[in-house]
Amino acid sequence: MAAQPVSRVVRRVLRASVRSCSSGAPVTQPCPGEPVVEVLSRPRPFLGEHAAPFSAFLTDSFGRRHSYLRISLTERCNLRCQYCMPEEGVPLTPKADLLTTEEILTLARLFVKEGVDKIRLTGGEPLIRPDVVDIVAQLRQLEGLTTIGITTNGINLARLLPQLQKAGLSAINISLDTLVPAKFEFIVRRKGFHKVMEGIHKAIELGYSPVKVNCVVMRGLNEDELLDFVALTEGLPLDVRFIEYMPFDGNKWNFKKMVSYKEMLDTLRQQWPELEKLPEEESSTAKAFKIPGFRGQVSFITSMSEHFCGTCNRLRITADGNLKVCLFGNSEVSLRDHLRAGASEEELLRVIGAAVGRKKRQHAGMFNISQMKNRPMILIGG
Repeated sequence: MAAQPVSRVVRRVLRASVRSCSSGAPVTQPCPGEPVVEVLSRPRPFLGEHAAPFSAFLTDSFGRRHSYLRISLTERCNLRCQYCMPEEGVPLTPKADLLTTEEILTLARLFVKEGVDKIRLTGGEPLIRPDVVDIVAQLRQLEGLTTIGITTNGINLARLLPQLQKAGLSAINISLDTLVPAKFEFIVRRKGFHKVMEGIHKAIELGYSPVKVNCVVMRGLNEDELLDFVALTEGLPLDVRFIEYMPFDGNKWNFKKMVSYKEMLDTLRQQWPELEKLPEEESSTAKAFKIPGFRGQVSFITSMSEHFCGTCNRLRITADGNLKVCLFGNSEVSLRDHLRAGASEEELLRVIGAAVGRKKRQHAGMFNISQMKNRPMILIGG
């Protein structure tokens, strides 16, 4: 394939997106249960020692220390992405059964007190929650919390980001699976491509670096755009993250639709043989690469073909208050019910510790996962 610094498709996309940029700058330039003693006594083969003792309640039986918490703020979304939910939508939890703002903050305080230093807010679409800015501001007050991130579809990002940044938001992931506006509408079943591009502009303008762009790669749909996405990293501080297509309830996952990390990497290396691997943190979910001279980088989330369970440090709380210790596991425990029953902090920690202690060594593998009953991604917090 002949080398092209930026394809005609990308140029057309970027020119079109300028119309939606509030600052008027082109996209190619930045705009101005289990006994605690058992958990502690088991070997810890995977992760290195922390400088300070880490919470027994957040340490599983394989020594993995869970310092990263993802909190879903809502089950609702203003898009209908094909890989995230079935076309007919999903039954939503009654509002009274969702976590209140105070319950979210109570749980966040407890986890941070035990050693969580990174919280990512997810959904549904977290930016449709009316008090999202206030939640970020209150999380910023938690001593020991070093990173507050958000994963968003970008539709409301340009409008809210200045307030979110002032409140303390430190990291942004934006979902974008195509650079073709018509294909965008097909994938997400809604309009909004130019609003997402405007959100990317705004994040760059406000100094976020890198701005992470999440792209779920599906064969026959968008694998032909890999090179166009990578070309964006030449002049922009983006981390384009290609995610292997994963099975969730209702998304009609098929192994033949999945484009593996190695296949994607081979495609990129045919175009850019100088692509170089970057060092990664021990608990990182991404394999990162960079083309020398490019401003940004590209990463791969290899959940299906090369799992990273051995160094997993993530826990999830769903919008209805369930703790999930594994994205692909169907085992959950309701922290909401214990909160509303008046559980003390010590009782909550015992519940959390028991759930973490039951976490398996690794997920069941792509073929077994596809047969398991699990929530649609929209109800987990992606």
